[in-house]
Amino acid sequence: MHDWNALKDRIRGWGSELGFAAVGFAGIDLGAAETGLLDWLADGCHGEMDYMARHGTKRARPAELAPGTRAVICCRMDYLTDTCRPASAEFAEISRYALGRDYHKLLRHRLQKLADRIVADVGEFGYRVFTDSAPLMEVELAKNAGLGWRGKHTLLLSQTGSWFFLGEICVDLPLPPDALVEAHCGTCSACLDICPTQAIIAPYRLDARRCVSYLTIEHAGGIPEELRPLMGNRIYGCDDCQLVCPWNRFAQPTRETDFLPRHGLDRATLVELFAWGEIDFNDRLAGSPIRRIGHERWLRNIAVALGNAHSTPQVIAALQARSDHASALVREHVACGLSRHQPGASPVT
Repeated sequence: MHDWNALKDRIRGWGSELGFAAVGFAGIDLGAAETGLLDWLADGCHGEMDYMARHGTKRARPAELAPGTRAVICCRMDYLTDTCRPASAEFAEISRYALGRDYHKLLRHRLQKLADRIVADVGEFGYRVFTDSAPLMEVELAKNAGLGWRGKHTLLLSQTGSWFFLGEICVDLPLPPDALVEAHCGTCSACLDICPTQAIIAPYRLDARRCVSYLTIEHAGGIPEELRPLMGNRIYGCDDCQLVCPWNRFAQPTRETDFLPRHGLDRATLVELFAWGEIDFNDRLAGSPIRRIGHERWLRNIAVALGNAHSTPQVIAALQARSDHASALVREHVACGLSRHQPGASPVT
């Protein structure tokens, strides 16, 4: 007869040795969250992320994703780096999680090691490892595992902030769930107020169609013209709601060197990055999560940012150099960017 609570304590210890900042245990009943998910999908807030609707209720039912699942081990790994970033419109703003190596392989490898430790302790059992790689409501599971609460920006939030990745191991072991933690957002609305495109349309509700992260990463077509001036110099993702969150004042820098900025992405200028050809893009961003958007969207995003930049000869020349690009998508965004620098145009940031 196993002492499941004692096993949980051992798993937490192994997780800490493997670099996880926290490990929690959740049950598999996500019924309440499933209702909210279906309402969100019905309102079209997922935009072009068709996979969200395609997987439907499976996202809220871990046992359908991994048959036999009785509990989910939720793990958190911090990614904040202790770097000083230039606060100037001429520099590219890239979400902090994407400045280093892609987190998927690292987390998956560590989760597998954790699963191997459990096997060595209890013998063979059924499990599957996930790292943002399957239709699983990982924020809801992590909340149920006591790793934090869902903030008004919809991210998981703890008293040491929100700069972390999540990974899961679905197991067929009857591990008791951890207790929920109390939410501590109170009356704060900083994340709603700061969102540049007002994508957080209500507390705990995000309209992805307006979100800069969605627009620069998930969205394949043209960025809505009315949103372009609001995007500033953000070319891949957006951290504004996290930067303004009071709890992130208590966040600690990561110990993982793989998450440190690569290729000077934390201090690269828009003009510099816009000059990268497709080979440069693929070579320099090998092993980076940014690479998956492809060179065309990379140029699209930077063209928008250059349109929002100060009108300098360097900015205008950079845009003009791409005005005859082979991609109609890039050409359109370049033309729009150049129009923002014409006499009489609305002032740029």
